[in-house]
Amino acid sequence: MHMMTDRTRTNIRLACERDAGGMRAIYAPVVENTAISFETDVPTESEFRQRIRDGQEIAPWLVCEVDGELDGYAYGSRFRPRPAYRWTVEVTVYVRDAARRRGIGHALNAALLGCLRVQGYRSVVAVIALPNPASIGLYEALGFEPIGVFPAVGYKLGAWHDVGWWRLELQDPGVKPDGPLTVEEASRLPGWPEAIRAGNDHIAS
Repeated sequence: MHMMTDRTRTNIRLACERDAGGMRAIYAPVVENTAISFETDVPTESEFRQRIRDGQEIAPWLVCEVDGELDGYAYGSRFRPRPAYRWTVEVTVYVRDAARRRGIGHALNAALLGCLRVQGYRSVVAVIALPNPASIGLYEALGFEPIGVFPAVGYKLGAWHDVGWWRLELQDPGVKPDGPLTVEEASRLPGWPEAIRAGNDHIAS
């Protein structure tokens, strides 16, 4: 159920370096208090700025503002460094604690997946530390299918954690696909604003 009102102003857009502080504020409690992320030290704001710069060479980092406040962000990242993997990306989303259950995670992912299609990516994977029924429900609602579990591969907060993998095929792989477009190139195409609008429309619905 969405909790937005007619007066709520939502805006999904590309992240920029000035968003680093707000993104870090969302991410810090995930690192410090949960095994959702396997990082153990919260990145500095400077490190976050660098991640935004480096990350958007591969895939978009998107943020969702609600009434001017940063409530969530999502991004795609390189699945593996070797060239043959370049048509697959890993997707990640984080939502501010107080803004959960409002459809923000779904909206960000919907926009992100649309942008990745415009870039020409063929498939995406989501990697989830288990148990995490909320994330599993989010990705499966978007059409992701479970493809396997690695048992006890991460140790954090005094416990071993399994990691599950989910996959979504974005489009027909094709016999010989073109290389993915850059974020800058794809953002000039008509499908890009349509993807962002689809995310915003989800929150407003």
